[in-house]
Amino acid sequence: MGRVKREKEEEEGGEEVKKRVKVEADVKIEYEEDCGGPENWREVYERVKKMRAEVTAPVDTMGCERLPESVSSKITPKVHRFQLLISLLMSSQTKDEVNAIAMKNLQTELPGGLTVRSVLETPEAELDRLIYKVGFHRRKAKYMKEVAKVLREKYDDDTPQTLKDLIALQGIGPKMAHLFMHRAWNQVAGIGVDVHVHRLANLWKWVKTTNPEDTRKQLEEWLPKELWVDINPMLVGFGQAICKPRYPRCDLCTLSGTGLCPGDKGR
Repeated sequence: MGRVKREKEEEEGGEEVKKRVKVEADVKIEYEEDCGGPENWREVYERVKKMRAEVTAPVDTMGCERLPESVSSKITPKVHRFQLLISLLMSSQTKDEVNAIAMKNLQTELPGGLTVRSVLETPEAELDRLIYKVGFHRRKAKYMKEVAKVLREKYDDDTPQTLKDLIALQGIGPKMAHLFMHRAWNQVAGIGVDVHVHRLANLWKWVKTTNPEDTRKQLEEWLPKELWVDINPMLVGFGQAICKPRYPRCDLCTLSGTGLCPGDKGR
């Protein structure tokens, strides 16, 4: 058991982070077995986890899993899964806020809502118009049509249930496939690594990699499997709200001054 000293402090800051909360607490970290891993990774993880509990980031309210319409009398599980897949497809190189708007456009303006059928029946140019603010929108409009065609022909308008089949779809990479497998099918097949997870894992020297896929492989070598699901939204939100890539808020971070973060600008 380690003792983590934290002081409570209110700060008027930007819109994303309204306060910094530090508490005097005993932190006990237990895992099924010693997994090894980089020195001090457990303390970094627990400190970030506590900070995330006090901060609402865009991923918490507008992340891909928040965007599909809930299953109801009008929204079948198949439609829900398809919408999740489309939200992930559009998420690359796109902020959560922009992706949320594009998803809402598709859900409200396509005839019958966002379904395999509506995508197949809608001209590609119209799909492009509805999602034009997302990164690489023209390419993604094309991918949507191609994905819908495959789902109609091979999966009866449903989605694949294996990583291999998901990654075979146009526009779906490993990160999206891993996140989809958990959210859609409740299967933990691997860690979803986006630019924030990749950046922070390298910043803290948890890995030494040049791309997200290699980061995923190295993390999976030592990170306990029970953390594979939680680490994505935790680090994505931390990267969005506190440890931003261009202007990190080290003044709000409880890693600052501890020697745990090589990127600490408050040292």
